[in-house]
Amino acid sequence: MKKGVTFIILSCLLLISGCSQKEYLKNFTADQSKKDEYYVTMKRDLLCLMMAYPEDITGVEKGKKDRVYILMKSGKKILYDDKEKKNDQQKLQNPDLQDMMEQIYPLAPSQCLMEKGCDPGRIRVYPLLKEVYGGSKSQIESNLKNLRIGHKYYPFNQNNKAREFLKKALGESLLLAQEKQKLYAFIVPPSGTFNYRLIAGTNRLSPHSFGTAIDLKRDKRDYWKWTSREEGEKRLKIYPREIVQIFEKNNFIWGGKWAHFDILHFEYRPELILKARYFSSRPNNDQIWYDGINTMDISTKKYIQIIDEGLK
Repeated sequence: MKKGVTFIILSCLLLISGCSQKEYLKNFTADQSKKDEYYVTMKRDLLCLMMAYPEDITGVEKGKKDRVYILMKSGKKILYDDKEKKNDQQKLQNPDLQDMMEQIYPLAPSQCLMEKGCDPGRIRVYPLLKEVYGGSKSQIESNLKNLRIGHKYYPFNQNNKAREFLKKALGESLLLAQEKQKLYAFIVPPSGTFNYRLIAGTNRLSPHSFGTAIDLKRDKRDYWKWTSREEGEKRLKIYPREIVQIFEKNNFIWGGKWAHFDILHFEYRPELILKARYFSSRPNNDQIWYDGINTMDISTKKYIQIIDEGLK
């Protein structure tokens, strides 16, 4: 009888042990999958940043505690991920590169306003912007060059081809407006470009301070602080998709794709457009991490090699 009881107890212990091992392996596999996905996403973000700022980012580096940095031409290092848990407001106030790249900008046409918390592009890493476009008002102003729009001139930052792409976007938009006259009412006169100021109600510089954003013709329903969400959505529905697509093609994101909508606002953010274009889907661990890139020129191959070697 005792032997039979002992056998049953041992069998149960083995069964429990087996179940525990299965649960452990299941959890381990899930955790490993998350780590792999994080690592691939980080590499993709770094690649998009290097492609977006080729004259300013020179490499990547792994530091203490596996902290990863991008290396700037000036010698400055900018942290990819501080590993801190933050709410939306904390990400706006104290972002790292991972926070900035986390929300994927949607390239598909928008038919309605974004849900609360979806503001791809409102998070900006200012050390990066200052390295690229100027670290002070006087430095930024020295990088500005006027661009004629209609009968007026508007200053825009020349660095990183920002002014060049704005000129292309406006040229295409105004050319299209010659065929579709109603488009003029959404474009000219623009409300402004460079304006060294803080974002209202914050201590953060507006992207207009860097000369990298343009507000097209203003409507009282364009901005979330000016109107109701209902009125903003009505405005969004009639906003010409052709204009948005032309600007996105030229590396500008649109404030109409933010929950905190800013429909007249276009901002030069090539890193977000590149991620949206090539890495909008979740990583597949069965594929190489840069799967999705369809332009493998010499520079892109070089960046991939730099990232792989820098993160060994």
